[in-house]
Amino acid sequence: MISAITWIVVADGARARIAESRGTRETLQPALTCDFAAPHAPSQALVSDRPGRYRPGRYGEHAPGRRHAVQPRTDRHQFEKALFARHLSGVLESAARSRRFDRLVLIAPPAALGRLRAMLGPRARAMLAAEIGKDLTHCPLFGLKRWVRPVLRPHSRANSLSPRT
Repeated sequence: MISAITWIVVADGARARIAESRGTRETLQPALTCDFAAPHAPSQALVSDRPGRYRPGRYGEHAPGRRHAVQPRTDRHQFEKALFARHLSGVLESAARSRRFDRLVLIAPPAALGRLRAMLGPRARAMLAAEIGKDLTHCPLFGLKRWVRPVLRPHSRANSLSPRT
């Protein structure tokens, strides 16, 4: 009997790691040889120039001689987080197409989870078994067991809906 491979993706807006579990065993091991990390840079390093300027009104009629700064349309940190989510979802979609896993579990803070879920491809989305809205990026692999136990063993007592006696 071939056991199902579950990939557990633990991510936030700038880093991620992928663990795997085979069958209903709760043993987690790294699925890939590398972790994913986006460069963390301060805002002044991400944006090179000062904001643009404009004169209010046509020909400066409302405030002659005054100029105002134009704020950027997007926050550069949010843009970098969206790029990271797109890259990670591309890796997951590629792995799903090559059938490297049967089930997918996403663990991320709610905002990062929403970005990642929105960018998942159709194959990876079809294999999505659970989502956990929690920041566990600093949690070691053995600490993740208690969070993924109900997903790995769906018929366990911890996941049953009947009242305990």
